[in-house]
Amino acid sequence: MINFFGLTLKELEDTIGGIGKERFRARQLFRWIYKKDICDFSKMEDIPKSLRTLFKDMFNMQPLIPKEVFYSKDGSVKFSFETRDKHIIESVLIPEKNRMTLCVSSQIGCRMACAFCMTGKMGFIRNLGTDEIIGQVMASREFLKKHDGFLITDDKRKRDAPEKEDENQHKKITNIVFMGMGEPMDNFENVIRALDILKDQHGLDFSKRRITISSVGLLAGLNLLKPNTAGIAISLNAPDDKKRTKIMPINRLYSIKDIIEFVKQYKVSPRERITFEYVMLKDFNDSLDDARALYELLKGVKCKINLIPFNESPFSEFKTPDKKTVDEFHRYLINRYMTVIVRESRGSDIHGACGQLGMSYLKNCIEKSHREGIK
Repeated sequence: MINFFGLTLKELEDTIGGIGKERFRARQLFRWIYKKDICDFSKMEDIPKSLRTLFKDMFNMQPLIPKEVFYSKDGSVKFSFETRDKHIIESVLIPEKNRMTLCVSSQIGCRMACAFCMTGKMGFIRNLGTDEIIGQVMASREFLKKHDGFLITDDKRKRDAPEKEDENQHKKITNIVFMGMGEPMDNFENVIRALDILKDQHGLDFSKRRITISSVGLLAGLNLLKPNTAGIAISLNAPDDKKRTKIMPINRLYSIKDIIEFVKQYKVSPRERITFEYVMLKDFNDSLDDARALYELLKGVKCKINLIPFNESPFSEFKTPDKKTVDEFHRYLINRYMTVIVRESRGSDIHGACGQLGMSYLKNCIEKSHREGIK
């Protein structure tokens, strides 16, 4: 059987046309499944019964099923999905005041080996298929439907929330970020096909402004990305090559100069800007000297900056910088009219925050090694 979630609309049209049936049936299937959230062929009333039976035998629409679900005190939810070959991939739902963001994975493990990232410490296992990427979205959407949305649980966020919230506020996914496990541009073809499904007006129908691809700066993929495909966020994390190479081996291949040149030449609409992500590591890249160097590097570049205080892990020697240090770094850039925010850490108590995905895999490896050592 063909996995439906791995097919773009064009591929589905070709598949259906290839068996002598009308190509427009593909659009009907896309609308039933992605728009109306109906995966039961018997309920697709505008399709002849004979075709419904045929499609049922042709297509597998089994979504990813969470093996475990973890609930954060801040309202975030982390899913651990088991793949067909018994590996684990993780996704995180992040509710906010006016949006519901889903952080999806593109690989099992990662070959980029960034020193501060737990997924990088896993090493690379394999790329995810398009069906596994879309499967994360479908499974998360099913979770929201079954739970009729879900409420923010953190007390402070409850206090800050308006008395009467939009009734649909937490019932559907509004934003997709490729910031989970893996480097999206290292799985270019499958990610692009997933984007086709995500953005297709007959499919999941996300605006390109609601989708962000996060990359370490893998220019071999980014240079193939057509302008206005989606938002781009590049993990910079240091203001000079020496520091960046120490924590990001990819810098040996694509230097900061190469990345800045890419950003300057990449065509975006007048209102859009590429985002630079800057993970702040205590006593490594968080000083005012680093802030000054970052300003000098980016002052002529049309961009946004996300400062991300490091989320600690027992598998990393790096520490979270003090709040005062973060605030001073932030203020230095703000005072020089840079567009910069400090990104709030979400889901850290369930190891679902930036850089933490894959921690459960590392723990399981250590426990397995310990058990085998005892034997």
